[in-house]
Amino acid sequence: MQRAFIVLLTLSLGTGAAPRYICTYYDVIEYLNISSHSKLHTHILPKTHWKEPLEVTMDFMLIAILSVAEKLQTVTFYFVLRLEWTNTFATWDPRDFCNISKIVLPMDSFWSPPIFILERVNELKSNLEYIVVTHNGTFNTSLPFQVTVTCSLMILKFPFDTQTCNMSIASFLYPATVLSMKVKRTPAEMMVNSQSFFLTDGEWKFTNLSINEYTEEIDDGEFPVITYMISMERRPTLYILNLILPTCALYLLDMAVLFGPSSLEEKISFQISIILGSSMLAVILNNMLPTSSNEPPIIVVFFLGTFLLMIMAVLDTFFLLHHQHKSLRLGKADQKGKAAHHF
Repeated sequence: MQRAFIVLLTLSLGTGAAPRYICTYYDVIEYLNISSHSKLHTHILPKTHWKEPLEVTMDFMLIAILSVAEKLQTVTFYFVLRLEWTNTFATWDPRDFCNISKIVLPMDSFWSPPIFILERVNELKSNLEYIVVTHNGTFNTSLPFQVTVTCSLMILKFPFDTQTCNMSIASFLYPATVLSMKVKRTPAEMMVNSQSFFLTDGEWKFTNLSINEYTEEIDDGEFPVITYMISMERRPTLYILNLILPTCALYLLDMAVLFGPSSLEEKISFQISIILGSSMLAVILNNMLPTSSNEPPIIVVFFLGTFLLMIMAVLDTFFLLHHQHKSLRLGKADQKGKAAHHF
C-alpha cells in the first residue's frame, strides 16, 4: 500500500499535476461573467427589491473656476463628481481569489447612473471613465467635468460683486421611486475639500458652497435633483488699478487744468484731450459689461458722473473764453468811441 502511494506521488510530480490557484483579475472577470454581457445588460437597473429605490450617493469637489463671461451670462467650472452605488449582482468572495477585493473596469461594463446637468450649455468630456468594483457589490467612480453653465450674473456692484451660480444634477430617466440621489458629505466638508484642491487663483475667489436636495415634477413623475450653489467673489484689484484710479486721476487733472494759470485756449485743448482719454476707459468698461441690465452698475454711474463733470468744466471754460472775447470787443469799441469823441 505504501509502495502504491509512492508510485502515485511520483507520477503526479512527474506530470506536473498540481493544484491550480485562482489569483488573477481575469479569473474574477470570468466569475462575474462580464465577457458574455450584452450591451443591453449595461442599461438594466441592478435592483433586487423593486419596491425600494436604488440609492446613489454623490460627492462634489470643485477644482477650478475657468472663465466668467458677463456678456454671455455663462460660467465655466472644472469639478469632479464621485458617484457610489451598490450592485448585488456583482459580488464575489475574496478568499476564493487570493484576497482580490477590488477590480477596475470600464464604465460600460455594468450599469451606471445617467447624469444630466440642467444649466449646461457646453461640456468637454474626459476619457477617464472607469469604475472601481468592490467584492461586496459596491461601485464607485470619479468623473471629471469641464462644464459651461448659464448663470444670472448680477453686475450692480461690479467690480465689488459676489455671484452665485447653480449646478443642478438630475437623472430624468428614473423617477424618485426607482432611483434616489443623496449627498455623501455635508456642504462644509465639501467646501473644505474643494478649497484644498482648488487650482486657480485668478479673478474669482471660491467663497461658499451650499446644497439643495429636492424632487422635480415632470409629466406626472417626480425625479430627484441635487443643486450645488457655488458662491464666488470677484477680486477687484485689477479693475481699481486699470479703471477707477485712472478715471479719478483724469478728473483731478481736469480740475487742475481748469483752475491753472494757463490761457483759456490751452485749457480747452487740455480738457478735450482728458475727455478723450476718459472715453477710452469707458470703451474698455463697455466691452466687459453685458449689453442689457435691469439696473446700471454703480461703476457706470461713476464713469458717467465724472464724464459729465468734465464736460461741464469744458463748457465753463468756453463760457469764460466767450466772456473774455466779448469784454475785449467791448473794450476796443469803447476805445474807438473815446478816440472819435476826442477828435
